[in-house]
Amino acid sequence: MSKGPISQFMQHHYRHFNAAAMMDASKAYVTHLAEGGKMMVTLAGAMSTAELGISLAEMIRQDKVHIISCTGANLEEDIMNLVAHNSYKRVPNYRDLTPEQERELLDNHFNRVTDTCIPEEEAFRRLQKHIHQIWKDADNKGERYFPHEYMYKMLLSGVLKQYYEIDPKNSWMLAAAQKNIPIVVPGWEDSTMGNIFASYVIKNEMKATTMKSGIEYMVWLG
Repeated sequence: MSKGPISQFMQHHYRHFNAAAMMDASKAYVTHLAEGGKMMVTLAGAMSTAELGISLAEMIRQDKVHIISCTGANLEEDIMNLVAHNSYKRVPNYRDLTPEQERELLDNHFNRVTDTCIPEEEAFRRLQKHIHQIWKDADNKGERYFPHEYMYKMLLSGVLKQYYEIDPKNSWMLAAAQKNIPIVVPGWEDSTMGNIFASYVIKNEMKATTMKSGIEYMVWLG
């Protein structure tokens, strides 16, 4: 495998301590794939909001990632960035915000993730409008799917194309949907879309069983 400029830079400079450990890990990754191994990537924190898709999507397309385990927030926030990027608000001085400034962001429907604020209407509500219909269709038919499978259905249907605000090649969820790679999402119900789904169940608009559970994810993975 030919080495690109980043690999060449790292190989020359990353010689000791944690940098050397990173090089050892990257070489092991290359060897693992070359020997026919499969790679699982796990995502926690706000990696999708940090636009990890710019690199992860290409890794998925190149068959360097074969399964992903992530939080419910990472599952949805990559798609939110895809459809609402231009309305995001960056707050570089987020460490110094007063309670009043935090309240102002909230009152203006911005949900802050460290230094980046996700717009409620353009992101959360835009997804809710379309994912609700997909959930409802499955509920009416007595069908059951995992959280990521509903997201895949929404992405592959094309209903979100009208909203795209980044190059779709930088969405790791879109790349994953196109490859149909498995995703495991423990604790999905703790995400925003999970909360929204729960609200429909509370209002008796849908059955809880329409969504496959975290236990079923673990059984599938086992």
